[in-house]
Amino acid sequence: MQARFEALRETLAPYPWAYTLLMLAALLLVAWLANFITKRILLRGLRHVIARVAALAGHNGDSISRMRVVSRLANVVPALVIGAGIALVPDLPPRLVALVAGLCQVFVIFTVALAVGHALDVANEVYERRPDARDKPIKGYLQVAKIIALVMAALASVALLAGVDLVHVLTGLGAASAVLMLIFQDTILSFAASLQISGDGRVRIGDWIEMPSQNADGDVMDIALHTVTVQNWDKTITTVPTRKLISDSFKNWRGMTESGGRRIKRAIYLDQHSTRFLDSDEVARFRRFRLLDAYLDGKSTELQDWNAKLAERGAEPVNRRRVTNLGTFRAYVEQYLRSHPGVHQDMTLLVRQLQPTEAGLPLEIYCFTSDVAWAAYEGIQSDIFDHLLAILPEFGLRVFQAHGDAPVEVRLRDERASGAQAGAAVDGAEADPA
Repeated sequence: MQARFEALRETLAPYPWAYTLLMLAALLLVAWLANFITKRILLRGLRHVIARVAALAGHNGDSISRMRVVSRLANVVPALVIGAGIALVPDLPPRLVALVAGLCQVFVIFTVALAVGHALDVANEVYERRPDARDKPIKGYLQVAKIIALVMAALASVALLAGVDLVHVLTGLGAASAVLMLIFQDTILSFAASLQISGDGRVRIGDWIEMPSQNADGDVMDIALHTVTVQNWDKTITTVPTRKLISDSFKNWRGMTESGGRRIKRAIYLDQHSTRFLDSDEVARFRRFRLLDAYLDGKSTELQDWNAKLAERGAEPVNRRRVTNLGTFRAYVEQYLRSHPGVHQDMTLLVRQLQPTEAGLPLEIYCFTSDVAWAAYEGIQSDIFDHLLAILPEFGLRVFQAHGDAPVEVRLRDERASGAQAGAAVDGAEADPA
């Protein structure tokens, strides 16, 4: 074989660089064949094996993501072939040989670093299948590991090309630590924030958070090292810096979801002029409401005792206590809520009056729905207020509004027609013999 190479070199001796170029072409051909055999034959067979094993295990999508790691490592083979064979090519400058060999080694280093990154992605995919993965995400930690791998690859490449030891490069970086901290300030702060978020679980994937300072109001889709991705209710995407979840305030609605009840806190503004006492006939008519039986019975006994004591002392009738339409309506609303299937009966339930305002007397309903889903919550809330607003007239109450309820009748008069009618009246008067 060596004799054949020598004979070929003597044949191409009249043509300068012809033998060198031929050997370079042969080296590139060998590298291409190594890459072809590795990817088209070995990797294809390995892909079929992994796919079958994954299908038997019930994870059909695992082989695709995991093969990315093997495919990335397969790129090392042609680089190793070129790095080892460049020294065998004759008549090349030593500096060029050293440079090509060094670049091939740098390529191998970064290829391994990227393969490590893909392996970390696969680890994250496997981890996210665990039931507790949403509570304690590890994506931020894996991103830090990726950064460390790439930084170490860059330092090793610099040391290799410069021809110095990696330890010396790391020692020199100690003097530039202040500059590095300034450059990686955001990364350091985000990493600290990720540790705290993962530790106390203040934000998890799937949580509904509300952060007006960052225009975020929706579900958390992803928690990464530098950003937390939120899909707003209008389907827009907002990225919130991770450190902002530590330094700024925000609202997490997870507690509402886990409690099983969503709060209703809304008031009906009543016209205070419609509040009055009820006479005995009206009280008797309210006996039609099944929900008011207990209230009217208790109130009747209470008022009879009170008024009987006043009569014994000969008090004026004005001091007597009587049932009001507003109090009766308030009792009806409370009993209605306590019998409503969509209201959570184990949570706070109040029907209270607030401070009167120029917009009327607020009668606030404070309760919790038994369904926390948005659509169901709005449906229950609307159903409650639909009923209360419709039944208000039964109690002689009115809702306060900015304009009056009386109809406004506008009459337009034609001045010309009015003038003609007036002239006709005068003519008639003159023609009247009386």
